[in-house]
Amino acid sequence: MSESFAARAAALDAADQLADLRKLFTLDDGVYLDGNSLGALPRHVPARVQEVLTREWGELRIRSWDESGWWTAPERIGDRIAPLVGAAAGQIVVGDSTSVNVFKAVVAATRLAPEGRDEILVDATTFPTDGYIAESAARMTGHRLVPVAPAEVPGALGPRTAAVLLNHVDYRTGRLHDLPGLTAAVHEAGAIAVWDLCHSAGALPVGLDEHGVDLAVGCTYKYLNGGPGSPAYIYVAERHQAVFDSPLPGWTSHADPFGMTPAYAPADGAVRGRVGTPDIVSMLALEASLDVWDGVSVEAVRAKSLALTDFFLECVAGYVPEGRVTSVTPAAHAERGSQVALRCAGAEPVMSALIARGVVGDLRRPDVLRFGFTPLYVGFADVERAARALAEVLAG
Repeated sequence: MSESFAARAAALDAADQLADLRKLFTLDDGVYLDGNSLGALPRHVPARVQEVLTREWGELRIRSWDESGWWTAPERIGDRIAPLVGAAAGQIVVGDSTSVNVFKAVVAATRLAPEGRDEILVDATTFPTDGYIAESAARMTGHRLVPVAPAEVPGALGPRTAAVLLNHVDYRTGRLHDLPGLTAAVHEAGAIAVWDLCHSAGALPVGLDEHGVDLAVGCTYKYLNGGPGSPAYIYVAERHQAVFDSPLPGWTSHADPFGMTPAYAPADGAVRGRVGTPDIVSMLALEASLDVWDGVSVEAVRAKSLALTDFFLECVAGYVPEGRVTSVTPAAHAERGSQVALRCAGAEPVMSALIARGVVGDLRRPDVLRFGFTPLYVGFADVERAARALAEVLAG
């Protein structure tokens, strides 16, 4: 069986049109399946960061805000991200953390919603910070928070719903939620749809413009490989930009930021999503990281992602003794992101043993092993090796 899976992996790798992209990343001989937490380092980024430090900061200093394009980096990099999430230029601005952008988006959504609506629906299975932020935003705006499972959102919508905050992919299970259908249901109810794209951007097509999403946020250090703590982004659909009312009206989102006037006047466009001085070093590292996407289609990435996760599940079924693990990731392609989550007794020591064998994933307590598949640098031989190592650990 091992030889059969290994032979199939070799054949799949030989036919993989994205295989050469792996050379663009700094990787060792191990199997890295944690890109859904922190993407691998593109090889050319350290040289770019060195240039930023030594020349742009070290030599040009303050002149770099103009001469090196620092001031316009948030919008410029937003336009680099836009095609990866199905957005036209001018709708994404980069800066701050995902948490800060969730706060901006949720509060702004309540201000965009029709008068008299006092409920915010939030994904009950959401990443904790999204829930914390939404709860705080609800208190601050006088709204009632309504936690609800994504599949139950259509039935929970009503005339009191102002905004709905949902995750595109569940961070625990890898379940892909129905962004087109749920967005349409939210709009039918007259509410504003806010999506968290942390576990989908760079892994699968999102279609923000196509599906009429109102607001969206996402991080850049997972499938976009921007580096630890790299700045997040906020998407403001063009139709909302003229009335987008950020709860954090910082000086860099002012129409005349260097006028230093006491009264706030918002800038035009997605620039309204800016707050304070951009984190330039991290932001420019992200910009360089995005070079690996040149000439790469998200559709090709999605096709490989599904092939990788299919093959992993098949190898796990073939190698691992029956009953030792159970997939909690949906089998249906339309419901699967780019990770596989396996329920496993003793998940923590199992993952530690896998890491000791050179197979890096992560876990979610108490019993879920998570494996993220980044198609830009994960191959089918990696998949076979990871499943085989899992079986060996469980047999030991």
